[in-house]
Amino acid sequence: MQQVVEAIYENGVFRPLKALELSEGQEVQLIVHSKNQVSPSQMLQLASEVYQGFSDEQIYEIEHIALDRQNFFGETME
Repeated sequence: MQQVVEAIYENGVFRPLKALELSEGQEVQLIVHSKNQVSPSQMLQLASEVYQGFSDEQIYEIEHIALDRQNFFGETME
């Protein structure tokens, strides 16, 4: 049986993103195709567009919310 499996490679192990139709201990053959990766220049271009169209006040407010840990985790910053 052939399955296409989306996975992440971390700590030397492939971790499937969804449950697989395999028996425990079943041997498989993996053929790895890396997904399209963003080049460093493309990443810089995308980063430069993050706040495009926002005022300085809006950018400050967004950054303030993003850096406020209590807002996301219910924790106080120490």
